[in-house]
Amino acid sequence: MTPDDLDVMARTLFGEARGEPLEGKIAVAWVIRNRADHPGWWGSGIAGVCKQDRQFSCWNENDPNRAKLLAVTPKDEMFRECLAAVAAVLSDNVPDPTQGSMHYKVSTLTWPGDWGPEKEPVLILGNHAFYNNVK
Repeated sequence: MTPDDLDVMARTLFGEARGEPLEGKIAVAWVIRNRADHPGWWGSGIAGVCKQDRQFSCWNENDPNRAKLLAVTPKDEMFRECLAAVAAVLSDNVPDPTQGSMHYKVSTLTWPGDWGPEKEPVLILGNHAFYNNVK
C-alpha cells in the first residue's frame, strides 16, 4: 500500500459517494478493497482498481466529478470523512457491510444490460445498491 493508493481511494470515495453518510462511504470503500483483494478485469491494487477504465465513473475524463476529486484538499470536511472511511476499511476497523460485493450502482438507475439478468442487491445503503453476485 502506498500513499498514492490511499489518496486515490479517498478521492474515489469523494467522487462516488461524498453525499452519502459515513456508512455509505465505508461500503464503497469495501467494494474497492474487495476488488483490490481479488484482481481481475477491474484492475489490481488500490489505485489500479480505482482508475481502471470505466469502473468508477468519477475518474472518466468527461465526468464532472473528476475535476472536483482532483481539486479537493484535506481541508475539505467531506474529504476528511472519505479519508476516515479509507482508514477504517484498510485497517479492518469496520466489517464489510456489502458481504464481499465487488459491484454497486445508484439504486435508482436501470440495471446495466451488459451485467446480464438483474440480480438482487445484498445491501441498499443511501443511494447505492451493492451486489456480490454479478457475473
